[in-house]
Amino acid sequence: MRLILASSSPRRRELLTQLGLRFEIIQPAIDESRRADEEPVAYAARLSREKAEAVARQLDARPALIIAADTIVMVGGELLGKPADAADARRMLRQLRGRQHLVVTAFTLYQAGAPSRVITRHARTVVEMRDISDSEIDAYIASGDPLDKAGAYGIQNEEFRPVARIEGSYSNVVGLPLDKLQAALRELGYASRQAL
Repeated sequence: MRLILASSSPRRRELLTQLGLRFEIIQPAIDESRRADEEPVAYAARLSREKAEAVARQLDARPALIIAADTIVMVGGELLGKPADAADARRMLRQLRGRQHLVVTAFTLYQAGAPSRVITRHARTVVEMRDISDSEIDAYIASGDPLDKAGAYGIQNEEFRPVARIEGSYSNVVGLPLDKLQAALRELGYASRQAL
């Protein structure tokens, strides 16, 4: 069965590669606007489903398993998506520094074909950002790394090292909770080569 990652994220591509999975990439095109009064976790889950469905509509009749995901960052009741520009990234990083926040990644497995099956799950990780200086923030923004990431940071960035500690899944903060993903893959009879 074809395995398709419905994402252009290099982080998700790297995470799936760690599992020893062979997959192709098809980028979904959807409206990612949040609906009025939509709860954050429901929002991430809906986007992951809509991304999977958008890719499924592009496929031929051959059986395929699609993996789609969406990551959100929440701090002080505010949802932080990808920054609009450098100034927005600076605002987010200043808001996060020295504080705890919540990272949620929702993912959907969409088994296209007959019969079709859909599994949507999510994971939560509490992250404590270290007390980053303004000069560190400016240097990080100049690197361009924060501009395509929810909350304007990558936990895996070796130079910036933004995080003091986490409670929960590290891979969830990167963009895909591998333990929960593997369990869902097993439910569909699709085992990875790498056991966690």
